Amino acid sequence: MKGIKIIFWIFWRIWFYILMAIPILIMLPFLVASIITESGYPYFFKMARIWAKFILFGMGFYYKIERLQKLEKGKSYMIVANHTSMTDIMLMLAVVRNPFVFVGKKELVKIPLFGFFYKRTCILVDRNSSKSKNEVFKRAQDRLNQGLSICIFPEGGVPDDETILLDEFKDGAFRLAIDHQIPIVPIVFADNKERFSYTFLSGSPGKMRGKIFPFIETKGLTSENRKDLRDQTRQLIYKGLLEFKKKNQTNNI
Repeated sequence: MKGIKIIFWIFWRIWFYILMAIPILIMLPFLVASIITESGYPYFFKMARIWAKFILFGMGFYYKIERLQKLEKGKSYMIVANHTSMTDIMLMLAVVRNPFVFVGKKELVKIPLFGFFYKRTCILVDRNSSKSKNEVFKRAQDRLNQGLSICIFPEGGVPDDETILLDEFKDGAFRLAIDHQIPIVPIVFADNKERFSYTFLSGSPGKMRGKIFPFIETKGLTSENRKDLRDQTRQLIYKGLLEFKKKNQTNNI
């Protein structure tokens, strides 16, 4: 039985990367056209949402998101969520309709085909370079000035220890939100680690639950409030994760 599971996981993981490539190849001319200028990004974003939903559906994932507040069209936000899986990218694109730009690690550029567009549409960060972090901040400011939103996973990456429910948050997202006086949108992804973690021989099709909390306003806040804002947001997401975990335990009794 274990041997069958291993074979399933191997083919399932390979299938994930095949699914990533299929819609990119189909939409390739339109995707390339949309990234020639920064003004074409909203069109690229629409195609990225189709790509994301295609992958989720093809992997046997279906999502259920509780929305306690909705994003307004044409308004910029700082979108933050816990980070446990590569599918966080797809699920974020599927559930948020407002065009946003990811701030993400540069290592994903190495993924064939996907990396080509990732490099040209996302804000890449080298966590080991202070110069890179400063450049990220400037590029994010430019995108916000264009009326787009920014999405950051403030843990700064996926914790190596998968028993960690939520790692500590970095300051960058909250500094940007305060500087631009834009609301923070806290989101919890409850099942992505179980569905498709970074452990190769793991995961399964199934439900992906999530919750979009009421937004945290930053109007009137200054840089002195950055750490308090960071801790408030982390505590909200942490409590949300605990609530989902408690529901799982209750359902298993």
